[in-house]
Amino acid sequence: MRSIEPAFRLPPGCAENSIILSFPVAPEFAGMRLDLFIQSRIPRLSRTRAASIVKACAYRGDGRRRRASDIVQSGETVVLVRPPFEEPSAVRELPILYEDEAMLALDKPAGLPVHPSASYHRNTVSFILREKYGPDCPRIAHRLDRETSGLLLCARDLEHERKLKYAFENRHMQKTYLAIVRGELAQDTGVIDMPMARASEGLHILMEPRKDGLPAVTEYHVQARSNGYSLLSLSPHTGRQHQLRVHLSAIGHPIMGDKLYGPERVAPFLEYIETGLTPSLIERLGHDRHALHAHRLEFIHPNSGQTLRLEAPLAHDLVLLWQRLTHV
Repeated sequence: MRSIEPAFRLPPGCAENSIILSFPVAPEFAGMRLDLFIQSRIPRLSRTRAASIVKACAYRGDGRRRRASDIVQSGETVVLVRPPFEEPSAVRELPILYEDEAMLALDKPAGLPVHPSASYHRNTVSFILREKYGPDCPRIAHRLDRETSGLLLCARDLEHERKLKYAFENRHMQKTYLAIVRGELAQDTGVIDMPMARASEGLHILMEPRKDGLPAVTEYHVQARSNGYSLLSLSPHTGRQHQLRVHLSAIGHPIMGDKLYGPERVAPFLEYIETGLTPSLIERLGHDRHALHAHRLEFIHPNSGQTLRLEAPLAHDLVLLWQRLTHV
């Protein structure tokens, strides 16, 4: 596990795969009670809830416990250490969309992680492939977020894995995603050119637009608009973590169901950790997962040299979501 900052030591008794959030204290917050500081940094928290979070999982950078009444100081970092999930269930079916001597294209269901994580081990694409094919199983050539459905490309052997990964890393793969977003975009097409970097505070996986970040460019095309929602096709010209979700949120059109980058930012994700996916949370999010689907890959086949175009049809739950939104 990577530390949030060099001085942070995981406290005794905390699992190695704990979920860690960090909040640097800016000068304007100096002198504030810790529970009020946490309440100010996490939207929708009541003071009572903020105090209970502090009591359960707030630490100093050196691993010492904190109290709700502690006074925060400018320049320090408040750390929250949340316990990891028990491994949830997931759909383990992996329909094959295409296969030949070089590669295998799968239609990954939403909710199934590609690789093991703090919360998942057996319910992952990599584990399922080993179960089905044994030690010489297909090798995963790229990544999709757990909640993202759609096209996932695997190589048959090490040689083709290297070739496919090279194509992804050097932007020789034309990727197209489909997404359902809040709001009706004014322009039919557009380009979001917005550098990104790791967020300076909060959840350690969070990304944010930042002028000093790495280049990030997304092209979008509106496929349909209805009742205050849009169905988009998205072509990322770069491959930053959470790029599509961050870019769409930044222009005021977050993806439906996004727990991290939706209108409430990270608060739904923290609520999900504690209480699961409750009906009230789903109602606020608009869907039980972010409505993003890996739709198409177009690239030069590493053996034949011919252009290959692979597609995964829009996931059924997103088809139903769009029908529900457009027939209100």
